[in-house]
Amino acid sequence: MSVTSSERRVALRLVLVIIALAVGWSRGSLASEITAPVEQLHAGLISIMKAGKTASFRQRYETIAPAIGRTFDLEAILRQVVGPRWASLPTDQQAALADAFRRYTIASYVANFDSYSGQYFDVAPVVRTVGNDRVVGTRIASPGGGGHALDYVMRQEASGWKVVDVLVEGAISRVASQRSEMRSLLADGGGAGLAVSLRQKTTELSGGLVQ
Repeated sequence: MSVTSSERRVALRLVLVIIALAVGWSRGSLASEITAPVEQLHAGLISIMKAGKTASFRQRYETIAPAIGRTFDLEAILRQVVGPRWASLPTDQQAALADAFRRYTIASYVANFDSYSGQYFDVAPVVRTVGNDRVVGTRIASPGGGGHALDYVMRQEASGWKVVDVLVEGAISRVASQRSEMRSLLADGGGAGLAVSLRQKTTELSGGLVQ
């Protein structure tokens, strides 16, 4: 039984459609894999915002801590903040700094997302590529209009995609801001002094409930 040219064209179209669907599914899966940690973080933030002052700082801290731990590579961020001096710090100072930085980061989010008046997060449908990293564009908006852009710089690691920087309004790097502040503290007091300063900041943010 011979195959006509018309049948060949139909078969070719079917193959092209299947390929297109497969490519589209692959890209969608990758985007979903990259944005999932950010969406989980947003869900956690909305949760503590809605809890507000009806829950203690410690309770909200414990609520959001797991999401921050899953979403951020805090060790990579800390290494970027400290810079070349990180490698020269004794192991015990690195460990103390990592713990103090983790607590300070969580406390900062609890302090800054402490009330709810209908705010919501929008995640851009397209993930941007910057070198080996990916950027997830988001916006926290209010029902009455207005809002702020928050772009998450994601990096793929063995455990999945992790946030290694946050850009406010697409330009202000949280890592760069922390670097300029913390390196002066590091220069004055070394690794131990920086850890003490971070613990003090955490105590102030939490009203003494977290140290």
